[in-house]
Amino acid sequence: MSVDRAVLAFAGLMVLCSVLLTHFVHPGFVWFTVFIGVNLMQSAFTGFCPAAALFRKLGIRPGAAF
Repeated sequence: MSVDRAVLAFAGLMVLCSVLLTHFVHPGFVWFTVFIGVNLMQSAFTGFCPAAALFRKLGIRPGAAF
């Protein structure tokens, strides 16, 4: 798995978790979903993604997913 695929999988997992928390625990968790969306937007425009930096440090290889 490449860093790009790992970031996409992680973002998807976090969105699903935040939706479940919002539905089953407290409506205030919707702000977690908003935070994830804002982070994805800033990453698209700036090219900086904290999750990608973390995955690189964990040893996931950059480059093509195939």
